[in-house]
Amino acid sequence: MSEDMTAFPLRLEGENAPMVRFMNVSKSYGELTVLDQLNLDVEPGEMMTIIGPSGSGKTTVLRMLMTLETINKGVIYVDGEPLTHMVKNGVLVPANKVHFRRMRAKIGMCFQHFNLFPHMTALQNCMEGPVQVLGLTKESARQRAEELLEMVGMSDKRDHHPSRLSGGQQQRVAIARALAMRPKVMLFDEVTSALDPEVINEVTGVIRKLVGEHHLTMMMVTHQMGFARDISDRVCFFYGGKIEEQGAPTDLFGSPKKQRTKQFLSAVKEAV
Repeated sequence: MSEDMTAFPLRLEGENAPMVRFMNVSKSYGELTVLDQLNLDVEPGEMMTIIGPSGSGKTTVLRMLMTLETINKGVIYVDGEPLTHMVKNGVLVPANKVHFRRMRAKIGMCFQHFNLFPHMTALQNCMEGPVQVLGLTKESARQRAEELLEMVGMSDKRDHHPSRLSGGQQQRVAIARALAMRPKVMLFDEVTSALDPEVINEVTGVIRKLVGEHHLTMMMVTHQMGFARDISDRVCFFYGGKIEEQGAPTDLFGSPKKQRTKQFLSAVKEAV
């Protein structure tokens, strides 16, 4: 039976509208329910971190925002507009390619495995999207790329190909490349998990700088509890495809209310 789309607003408007809203969003793979009627708001400028055990649905949330996963039910809104739907004749219908492309441009993502173009230098990696997708001139894209590489501490490696960069350096270039698209929302999916321990601070330092200096809405999935505690405005603990508990880092890590949250944090602490 098809879903009644008249239950969802055509767009979110007003000063208090969230930057991201998941409204009754569900995702299943056959009999397996990964997300179960998720309702989640992320405010403009908020740094929100998702934690939880494997299979809890946390990475699926980011993959849906990147339109790498389809939604079975519900609607996701980004910057007031439906992400995978569009308005036609006063109702929400599945989005066409033009709408998809426009909405995707509002979202930047850094993956666990950097995904840099191997045949391009760090500078070229950061210029490619703004030129090909946003239509910037090469000169404007170069200026933007140089500023961002300087911000992430990679100016001296601008002419290096990814094969000549360490994992931490590649991840910093990947962050600069995502920012070059001027996204409204930045997503970080386990960006430190593929890195050696000694270079993790390189990447977390860049994200800390972003949080401190830029009013950018950010969502992060991480297994680093200390980093999540230090950097987040809010932490959501996912379990079984739902938000089991959420709150300020000091509250959720310091005095969790739900037994499953306590068990997870205890297990993570013991594993460190």
